[in-house]
Amino acid sequence: MKRVIACIGLFAFALLALPAYSQYPARPVRLVIPFPPGGGTDTMARAIAPKLSEFLGQQVVPENRGGAGANIGAEIAAKAPPDGYTIMLATITNAIGATLYTKLNYDLVRDFSTITRLATTPHVLVVHPSVPVKTVKEFTALAKSKPGQLAYSSSGAGSAAHLAGELFSSLTGTKMVHVPYKGGGPSMIALVGGEVSVCFATMPSAVGYVRGGRLRGIAVTTEKRSPSMPELPTIAETGVKGYEAGSWYGLSAPAGTPKPIIDRLHAETLKVMALPDIKERLFKAGFEVVTSTPEEFAAFTKSEIQKWGKLVKATGLKAD
Repeated sequence: MKRVIACIGLFAFALLALPAYSQYPARPVRLVIPFPPGGGTDTMARAIAPKLSEFLGQQVVPENRGGAGANIGAEIAAKAPPDGYTIMLATITNAIGATLYTKLNYDLVRDFSTITRLATTPHVLVVHPSVPVKTVKEFTALAKSKPGQLAYSSSGAGSAAHLAGELFSSLTGTKMVHVPYKGGGPSMIALVGGEVSVCFATMPSAVGYVRGGRLRGIAVTTEKRSPSMPELPTIAETGVKGYEAGSWYGLSAPAGTPKPIIDRLHAETLKVMALPDIKERLFKAGFEVVTSTPEEFAAFTKSEIQKWGKLVKATGLKAD
């Protein structure tokens, strides 16, 4: 009898919940960007937010909450109510931070419900115009001749740009000084201003400066050349065997967000990413659209944590 009553209670709760889910969203949705304005993550969020607002019927409000290697924004999102009114633009930096930081107040797997992957992008090895190199070979020779003297910027300790630099150093036998900033935008401003000599920047952060002649692009970090800048060789093809790095972006929500809401966010986001004008805008910025199911994104996130965790362990990097 108790089991029957319990089943009736659950059925009644489900019936009551259905109208609430069907009316979602009834107010604006906050999109947490765990980086300051100006970088690739910010570019992605502000490209898709207006269209996602149209499809959801409520405004999607981008909110930059940068700092601490994307951990401030991620913690805010992880601890938000799981009601669909807070979502986060997750990145590779969050996956790297899962092992780089030993005292996080959230868990990227346990505390988030994945929605979909959005896109990938290469990084670009870019130098200040005053640096007298035009090829990876010349840059490697310069770095070897000045051990510990060349400074490279990144969007923060544990960011993809940071790890891309560490991977380059480990494979080429060079030694550079890492200078972390609070996001891709500040990192690029520092490089353009000559505060540092080089950066392994995300393409969306660097492409405008390279095309405008304010920075010199040397090579891309991915296995294949980028369609957005096909004139740049890959670092691997120039002789640094085994070098491959890049960034990815996706949408997540606090763990426990009801599946009907996750499904709605997933469906509407995929509609946005399929729009020709969105694809063209993102392509020009250096992104390649790559979407997924929530389950595929969850499995991908776990694999990325393991992949970058091996490099973190091998290099002995810690950011606490």
